[in-house]
Amino acid sequence: MNDVEGADRILNFREDAMTNPITITTAPCCWGVDDVKNAHLPAWQKVLDEAKAAGFGGLELGPYGYLPLDLAQVSAALDDRSLKIVAGTIFDDLVSASNRDNLLRQADEICALITRLPKPETHPGQRFSAPYLTVMDWGHDDRDYAAGHFDLAPRLDNRAWQTMIENIRAIATLARDKYGVRATIHPHAGGYIEFADELERLVHDVPADLAGLCLDTGHMTYSGMDPVATLRRYWDRVDYIHFKDIDAEVYETVMSEHIRFFDACAKGVMCPIGRGSIDYTAVRALLGELGYGGYITIEQERDPRNTGGILGDLAASRSFLAQAGF
Repeated sequence: MNDVEGADRILNFREDAMTNPITITTAPCCWGVDDVKNAHLPAWQKVLDEAKAAGFGGLELGPYGYLPLDLAQVSAALDDRSLKIVAGTIFDDLVSASNRDNLLRQADEICALITRLPKPETHPGQRFSAPYLTVMDWGHDDRDYAAGHFDLAPRLDNRAWQTMIENIRAIATLARDKYGVRATIHPHAGGYIEFADELERLVHDVPADLAGLCLDTGHMTYSGMDPVATLRRYWDRVDYIHFKDIDAEVYETVMSEHIRFFDACAKGVMCPIGRGSIDYTAVRALLGELGYGGYITIEQERDPRNTGGILGDLAASRSFLAQAGF
């Protein structure tokens, strides 16, 4: 997209105002923080420093084990930077029955922390108060290498699918009943909840009173779903939203390779919002029409060794969205 097209999009955005307020936040994945075992991750204090420097008032906790779970330490660090946590994250194997105790331990520890931190503001139009517990499946090589490939990706059999649903229900029940935290299930490229048929089955199998959805414009696009059509279809389940953008040329290249999802991210498949292929004019119009209020988190996954452009990329995304009326 060239600058003239970008300006036209922004002008179109500003013709109508959002009916409910939206706060834009960020997440540690913008600094390449996805795998806590990665030796190249930045210090969590640096992420907080730069999130504040980039103008954000809130961010996600990041994957389990990245920020410490020590209430006093995290509270002081957030207070010093005037930051609030809008969501905790479970990013792990949701499929295996043997992993349930680990998943429930993560849910318990994350919720115990985020519910004792200063609470983010609740906006008009916001269905459930933040902080959320965002839940994503991850950790399967066969699906990782098939990310984005609807026809090539192996699928779970009925028994394995049911085990995954039981794990999700157990996580969401603990979060809701013990802590009052809304679990939001996040379809993620390279996991076993990625494609349109899997999203439809998930919504059928997990009741609305137990968990909602966190839909991500980038992951929907990467996996062949139209973000606007998908947001509209599942609007009554959408509690929280992530924004990304996709570089169309890089996407075309990585789709022709046998490559893991985060290796595609390291090649730059995710770009600053407004510079990629996603039609944010249409996204903006839909959110205005349906009156979304609450939080939208900017994400741009990358290799953590490629951190030099983070602040510039975040500034570009924030600028585009601010001019768009977010």
